[in-house]
Amino acid sequence: MARKLVVKRGGKLGAPPGTLLHIGRHKPEHAAIRLIRYDAEDLQESVITDPSRYRPAQVPGQVSWLNVDGVADAGVIQALGGQFQLHPLVLEDVLNTDQRPKVEEYPGYLYIVLRMLQFDRERQQIQSEQVSLVLGGDFVLSFQERAGDVFDGVRERLRTGRRIRFMRSDYLAYALLDAVVDHYFEMLEYLGERVEELEDQIIASPGPDTLAQIHHYKREMLLLRKSIWPLRELLSRLTRDDSPLIADETRLYLRDVHDHVIHVMDSIDTIRELLVSLLDLYLSNVSKRTNEIMKVLTIFASLFMPLTFIAGVYGMNFDVMPELRWPWGYPAVMLLMLVIVLSLLVYFRRRRWL
Repeated sequence: MARKLVVKRGGKLGAPPGTLLHIGRHKPEHAAIRLIRYDAEDLQESVITDPSRYRPAQVPGQVSWLNVDGVADAGVIQALGGQFQLHPLVLEDVLNTDQRPKVEEYPGYLYIVLRMLQFDRERQQIQSEQVSLVLGGDFVLSFQERAGDVFDGVRERLRTGRRIRFMRSDYLAYALLDAVVDHYFEMLEYLGERVEELEDQIIASPGPDTLAQIHHYKREMLLLRKSIWPLRELLSRLTRDDSPLIADETRLYLRDVHDHVIHVMDSIDTIRELLVSLLDLYLSNVSKRTNEIMKVLTIFASLFMPLTFIAGVYGMNFDVMPELRWPWGYPAVMLLMLVIVLSLLVYFRRRRWL
């Protein structure tokens, strides 16, 4: 089956925005759709295999949350877009997973993009994934690149019938945003521990691997900052704009998430400054060790300079040298060399060069 992708603005061959082109015969990944429909009294969970058969909630006050794992299946995305009457530009941004965090308002819904970040401890690198949220009056759509997310806590709160079940869809969207931001703290805590271990390693035994790790974590923190920085403006706009889809009470919670993002940015800047300090410490430590080695080599060279001079003098080919015929000449020269070496060692010791 040919894979369909939406052409970006100003796409190939002059195609207008939103035009679908067949660009290959690669079979798309199957998208998994989970539906959670709830209100204050009831909760229903199901898996949707055919998005064209989805029907909106019939009970007033019910909220529907559709979570889509895998956005490579353009047919599923198009089907959901038709069900919820999403603008072609929204579907385009959902399919193209390199979007900058942003919020856009369309008639009847809000489109929100942010980055869900998870740290792969085996590879020691950040895995960045785009999450797209569509907030409507009684529904929330969430699109993820692949299975696995940080929303298990939200699902558990829905199942246990906590406060979230009594709120509108805007509170669910807040809960999803909050879950993503809270996971940033867990990731930063782990990164902070790794940086502290690097500091101990630099002090104990710095090496080329240590320098490579410092540069690696600097790049990871730069990626983290680029992914989170636009989120501040996104949340600021959600709390500032007078959208009928977001209640005043929910704006208070969104302000709290905004404060958390600022805290995350401060923590990122702190770790980045610490990495710069560790780089300076590493260079200083390596320079110190190099100076110590050079000092030892210089001391050995200083000890052998007078000995080399004496050996050079007695190695000259002259027939008339008084010490050559003296029976005690050789022991006397050896003793002289030993006295010179000991005298230099005592001198270096008193000067605290040793």
